[in-house]
Parts: sequence; structure tokens; C-alpha cells
Amino acid sequence: MTGFILKILVLSGLISIAIKYGGPLLPISGTPAIALIAVLSPTILMAIALGWRWQQVRSRG
Repeated sequence: MTGFILKILVLSGLISIAIKYGGPLLPISGTPAIALIAVLSPTILMAIALGWRWQQVRSRG
């Protein structure tokens, strides 16, 4: 389980770096809605990944 959590942390960090350094390269206007999506997307993606993993563990149960 520790390995999985470490993978999630690394993936989250990579997504954050991609947003930070890749974001300025995208031709997207700087609106509050876009900023909110950019900030919340790593959290939402990790929640989906953890929920999917939880469903797998629960179904094996």
C-alpha cells in the first residue's frame, strides 16, 4: 500500500510540474475559471485514481 501512495504522490507532483511549466505554453486566456480548473484538476485526477483503486480492492474482498 505504501508503494501505491508513493506512486500517487509522484504522479501528482508530475502533473503539478506539467501545469506549472506547460501552462504558459498553452494559448489559453487567464480567466478565474481556467485557473480554478488548473488548480483542481490534479486533486480530481488523484481522487478518481484512488476511488478506482478502492473499488478494485473492495471487489477482491
